Amino acid sequence: MKIVVCVKQVIDPEAPVSTFAVDEATNKAIPPKGTPPVINPYDENALEAALRIKDAAADTEISVISMGPAVAKPVVKKSLAVGADSLTIVEDASLDEPDSSASATLLAAAIRKLGDFDLILTGRQAADTDAGQVGAGIAALLDIPVISAAQKVEVAEGELRVERVVSDGYEVVAASLPALVTVSNELGELRMPNVKSMMAANKIQPTVWTLADLGLDPATLNRSQLWKLWQPVVEVNTEVVSGETPEEAGANLAAKLRDDGVI
Repeated sequence: MKIVVCVKQVIDPEAPVSTFAVDEATNKAIPPKGTPPVINPYDENALEAALRIKDAAADTEISVISMGPAVAKPVVKKSLAVGADSLTIVEDASLDEPDSSASATLLAAAIRKLGDFDLILTGRQAADTDAGQVGAGIAALLDIPVISAAQKVEVAEGELRVERVVSDGYEVVAASLPALVTVSNELGELRMPNVKSMMAANKIQPTVWTLADLGLDPATLNRSQLWKLWQPVVEVNTEVVSGETPEEAGANLAAKLRDDGVI
């Protein structure tokens, strides 16, 4: 069983809001100072799904792929520390702000270069763009089935079985292999590595490819253009409703809400 997991390095979504900034001249987010990047949380869910399959079938091999203009190797080496078997990084200075089409094209090319696979796992979306398009794009380019928003992924007797998150619960979907699944946070958080595995992972040198190694021309990858990136301005108007006693304050609040048509 060969599984490929695609992971993306992103600005830490848990960083304080006050540390985020946008360079409006270049339409780029400015990484917060003092806050290192992380693996996209949804991609960590995908990696955990792969590890659970490996727990159930010892002959499973997990290959992780990441991409970017300058990938922080200690960040993505976390995948090796938790149990992935290999790490491939597509690193090229021209990979600055690739759109969803470019990312899918590049990752599909990298997966082809890796060789045979049975299952591809990605996060349902990236924490920075929230586009949720790359996984389906990879599947389309590789001409394989895709199941989105999985909360559970199992493989038995060559068949893929997925619990897919829907608005009122989940539905069970089955597909033949090879296939691609985008994994949602409902599956659960990625397991923590221990010190020994982290030290071992630090000694492993990942395979590094460029766009030239994949036979891709950066000028032909992007199919969209980002016109403007900005931080939304949120205005909050606060009115304090008081009273001499808690009961009076409550009555005044109810009257105010009634006058405003809220209740």
